[in-house]
Amino acid sequence: MEKVIEIEGINPLEFFGVNNVYLQLLKRYYPKLKIVGRGNQLTVLGEDEVIQQFESKIEQLIAYFHRFNTLNENIIEQILLEDPSLKPPVQGDEVLVHGNGGSKIKAKTINQQRLVTEASKNAMVFAVGPAGTGKTYTAIALAVKALKAKEVKRIILTRPAVEAGENLGFLPGDMKEKLDPYMMPLYDALRDMIPPEKLLQMMEFGIIEIAPLAFMRGRTLDNAFVILDEAQNATVMQMKMFLTRMGQTAQFIITGDMSQIDLPSKQKSGLAYALDALRDVEGIGVVRLTQNDVIRHPLVKKIIDAFEKKENLEKKNKED
Repeated sequence: MEKVIEIEGINPLEFFGVNNVYLQLLKRYYPKLKIVGRGNQLTVLGEDEVIQQFESKIEQLIAYFHRFNTLNENIIEQILLEDPSLKPPVQGDEVLVHGNGGSKIKAKTINQQRLVTEASKNAMVFAVGPAGTGKTYTAIALAVKALKAKEVKRIILTRPAVEAGENLGFLPGDMKEKLDPYMMPLYDALRDMIPPEKLLQMMEFGIIEIAPLAFMRGRTLDNAFVILDEAQNATVMQMKMFLTRMGQTAQFIITGDMSQIDLPSKQKSGLAYALDALRDVEGIGVVRLTQNDVIRHPLVKKIIDAFEKKENLEKKNKED
């Protein structure tokens, strides 16, 4: 079957994306169809049932654009994935780094691959999404890859030292011993990618540094791959301080989950502020991961969905 779909009242560049990036995304989701975009038309060849499904999604995308006058890759994926029969395609097969035991560490979802792509094009990237989407793990893999390729001389991993419902003050030991458990997710990722003895040596020589965000003040972070994790818990001033530490030859990735803010209720998240303030700044990439990128136990996605439904219901009840 062949079907010609008219894209009416929309500039083809806005609908298909720069360099046809949105059109390429549609092609990845519908590999059984041959899709050609020319002018304000889409010509589609394939099985009638699949074409009908595709046409329905195009109509939804057109309706969304006419309503909000915008489209982006995340919106397109959200509309496509409302159909449970469609699965997010895994992009690319590039091994980021060989982990311990010879394991191949690579992007496992389309948005993880998008993070890899954005990091290759931009010196600063924000990766935002719920728990279990691999944003921090992928960022650390990119950092280790850059270090092994001698693209940078060191890796700096940092987090704002905000207590997630616990009080760090009562813990025994000095500052490092108090903070080490809090930084454990970063250590865990590094241990997957670097042998323990070598990791310890690299940390002793400052090639890999893990420190609270407050320790970044007054520094210039140059020739380094720098990751700010749990950025939703940075204040606006801390975020500004961190972003302005960037040296001439640094790569920055900022990760966070806006649903897990542990700041006092009156304190604005620096991550939310930065995403809004920097949205039109050229050279900064933004990747929004979703529940579809969750690669932990299948229950994790269901838990995230359940919590979101509950929170939305409570929010609606308050508004009413």
